[in-house]
Amino acid sequence: MKQLKKSAKLANVLYDIRGPIMDAAKQMEEDGQKIIRLNIGNLAVFGFDAPEEIQQDMIRNLPASAGYSDSKGVFAARKAVMHETQKQGIAGVTLDDIYLGNGASELIAMSTNALLNDGDELLLPAPDYPLWTASTSLSGGTPVHYLCDEANGWMPNLDDIRAKITPRTKGIVVINPNNPTGALYSDELLKSIVGIAREHGLVIFADEVYDKVLYDGIKHTAIASLSSDVLTLTFNSLSKSYRSCGYRAGWLVVSGDKRSAQDYIEGLNMLSNMRLCANVPGQWAIQTALGGYQSINDLVCEGGRLRRQRDLAYELITAIPGVSCVKPSAALYMFPKLDPEVYPIDDDRQFFLELLKDTRVMLVQGTGFNWATPDHFRIVFLPHEDDLREAINRIARFLEQYRLRRKSRP
Repeated sequence: MKQLKKSAKLANVLYDIRGPIMDAAKQMEEDGQKIIRLNIGNLAVFGFDAPEEIQQDMIRNLPASAGYSDSKGVFAARKAVMHETQKQGIAGVTLDDIYLGNGASELIAMSTNALLNDGDELLLPAPDYPLWTASTSLSGGTPVHYLCDEANGWMPNLDDIRAKITPRTKGIVVINPNNPTGALYSDELLKSIVGIAREHGLVIFADEVYDKVLYDGIKHTAIASLSSDVLTLTFNSLSKSYRSCGYRAGWLVVSGDKRSAQDYIEGLNMLSNMRLCANVPGQWAIQTALGGYQSINDLVCEGGRLRRQRDLAYELITAIPGVSCVKPSAALYMFPKLDPEVYPIDDDRQFFLELLKDTRVMLVQGTGFNWATPDHFRIVFLPHEDDLREAINRIARFLEQYRLRRKSRP
């Protein structure tokens, strides 16, 4: 029988957040084992419920949700996003500049598909949220990763960005706050990135999904607020700040000088029309979320659940010999390093598959985030404190056994 093979376009696509390790975890669960999942930022499964007023607004509007909406989205939701951009200081945004989507993920894919021709390059951070690299590849583009410097708090290396710009570079992706490192970028750094984009005529793709998940009183600046001339596409959603992952409600805002981008914007409109519209019930949540009580602040403030869990995870993971970590300032993740002198790992996917089987704790290896060397991993600190403590203690015991086995070898 002739074998039916996947598209060659998928050859360079990686999404290990839901990859082979997750497949193994599912099989273990089917066999009756209980897995502690530290692999994905799915808040609901850890008891982070969507605000009740969001749920109620969706319920009330269900009778009006059976038909398609405007392809760009429900008017009231787009109006709320426009008001949000005004609060952020982003100039010149109109309703026509706002697209609603099935989460930010759909809009990321739409934006790369509309822009990239075969061989065009997009600058992406390393480590990155792997959907960006995957979407770039699927769009026919070439992902080019610039270094985020762990020794400098995971800040993007500006010299490395400049060195990797070629005549084929179309844009630069900025994930701020960052997934997977939890870093937040300073205004000075963001202005430098804007300057590089301006100098080379690059589009800025600003992934700001975690802009309200901030610790220790820090403030987030929307990079689009720092220029009125550089074309900037800003992505956000209800998934994280409003604990509404499954509602699939996200938005894309186009700002800056749009005059030279009319053909690209026509492409965005075409793709927006082709998918007819985003899911309508989720759209009804946006106005209430953005205009209502910001309950995320109760979770990230001193004594708040997310703040406590971040502090606990950081304390426990850095207490393990040979493990270091930059303390995250934002988001739901940290990206610890395994000292390669203590843990010489050749295949980090296999290493964390073994860890899963031994500890029943699920993690994602650093190469799953397009980090070049097999010496990092991402921790999601969403489980309750008791579960988090248990999970990291199991990781510590596994790593201790690894060290002992290495010492015992002749």
